[in-house]
Amino acid sequence: MREENIQFDKVTERKNTDCLKYDFAVRRGMPEGVLPLWVADMDFMTSKKILDAIEARVRHGIFGYTESGEEYFEAVSGWMKKRHGWEVQHDWLVKTPGIVFALAMAVKAYSNAGDGVLIQRPVYYPFTEVIEDNGRKVVSNDLVLSEDGKYHIDFEDFERKIAENRIPLFILCSPHNPVGRVWTKEELMRMGEICEKYNVTVVSDEIHEDFVFGDRKHCVFADLKKEFSEMSITCTSPGKTFNLAGLQVSNIFIPNPRLRVQFKRQIAAAGYSQLNTIGLTACEAAYRYGDEWYEAMMEYVAGNIDFMGDYIKTELPMLRMTEPEGTYLVWVDFRGLGLPEEKLEELIVKKANLWLDSGAIFGKTGAGFQRFNVACPRSILKQALEQLKAAIRESNNQF
Repeated sequence: MREENIQFDKVTERKNTDCLKYDFAVRRGMPEGVLPLWVADMDFMTSKKILDAIEARVRHGIFGYTESGEEYFEAVSGWMKKRHGWEVQHDWLVKTPGIVFALAMAVKAYSNAGDGVLIQRPVYYPFTEVIEDNGRKVVSNDLVLSEDGKYHIDFEDFERKIAENRIPLFILCSPHNPVGRVWTKEELMRMGEICEKYNVTVVSDEIHEDFVFGDRKHCVFADLKKEFSEMSITCTSPGKTFNLAGLQVSNIFIPNPRLRVQFKRQIAAAGYSQLNTIGLTACEAAYRYGDEWYEAMMEYVAGNIDFMGDYIKTELPMLRMTEPEGTYLVWVDFRGLGLPEEKLEELIVKKANLWLDSGAIFGKTGAGFQRFNVACPRSILKQALEQLKAAIRESNNQF
């Protein structure tokens, strides 16, 4: 029997639920009633199997300090092995209340004030924040947008930036947010071997590891080579995969005991210990029972990406959509409109009445782009695209 929460076309009302996406628009400077496709959570109800597990835990009625046991690890490690062919060990696991928190701890653990930390812009903007807010310097190996519409790595620049800046730490986004690349084994190997050559610690943010489309495969960086395992930290979470971001649970794998001790020391210094009870319950249930929901969700999201690609080609040909190889985030090039950044924001927000993520916040290489979250009912996505089409038509009569 098909799980009852597999109804992705159903529009679930999120207003008046203290939802960041819907209830805090005005407080964040957006118009009342703006249609939000920005922050990366889904507008889908999570799996009924997860809800059942949460409800059973709630009925117990006591929410004291909670730790995870062997069953939790079995669920998490089982998912990693089944979905990614990666066999993890229990002592590698360090749990954190989110991956951005883990990135901040890693910056503190593996670099010193004033050091450069390498990222690849345009990239998820909290990477920049956790580096700069902790007194480090951002160094970017900017990704290169080629004529084929895909982003590529400038490996010569990658090595040069590491050598010239004496980089101790590289934060890898894999799959990449926002440009949607699923890095190939060859690309990851080449980056890893350069980092190995210069003794660079790699923090691999793999939160979107379960969102890979077509015949592509997500390669766990730490699993490619023994040396990579010893010099890296792998950040995972069920938050994106099962729409559990608000429950704040992430699983960080650190095989190297020295790196693990350094990381744990920073967590202790931050005053954090156990994760929240419901988050642990949800994570275990997701990885143990969530396969049916996950498979159906992936099929639906892939359909949304195809729908958006077709719509842009036929109705908005002046825009260029970067086809996502992974993630449920779509990166769209608006530079064909010839608008300066402030005018583009005016078009998106005031005329199209949309709340997207402006490409500029991902770094200067993102200027002129917008990021769309397409993990929503298709009717919502269609409405957003039609609002955008009407706004462009009104602005410059290109239709």
